[in-house]
Amino acid sequence: MSELFTCNIISSDRVFFEGEIQEIILPTLDGEYGLMAHHSDVTVAMMPGEIRIKLPDNSWITGIVSGGFADMVDNTAKLFAYTCERPEEIDVRRAQESKARAEEQMRQKQSLREYYHSQTSMARAMARLKGAKAEDVNVKKQG
Repeated sequence: MSELFTCNIISSDRVFFEGEIQEIILPTLDGEYGLMAHHSDVTVAMMPGEIRIKLPDNSWITGIVSGGFADMVDNTAKLFAYTCERPEEIDVRRAQESKARAEEQMRQKQSLREYYHSQTSMARAMARLKGAKAEDVNVKKQG
C-alpha cells in the first residue's frame, strides 16, 4: 500500500501546491487535523492558520491560509482556501496594519455581523503575522 496521496491546494488567486505528499496538517475549528494516505473520505472547514505539508523526501512546506475547506475523497486531498501564501511572501507591515484596523473596528459599536467580520479579519491578520514570525525565526537559525 502506497504511503503517498495526491494533494491540490487552490486559493482564489493561484494554485499553491499540486503533487504527491505523505501528510498534511490543517487548522480547523477543533484544532489541528491531519490527513494521510488512505484516510477515510471527509470534508473539514479550515480556520485561518498554518498548513504543513510533508513531502515524499520528508521535508515540510508551510503555508498560511485564511480559511476555506479541505475535501479528502479516494486518496486525493483538495484544499480550497480564500488565500494561501508561504511565510516568506507575507508583507509584515501590511499584516500589522490589518491587525490594527481589525482591533479598532472591534472596539467600535457594531452589529453582530460587523463584529464577526472584524473577528475574522483579526484572525487572518494574526495567522499571517505568526507565519511571518516563524519564517523570520527559521531564517535566523539557519544564518
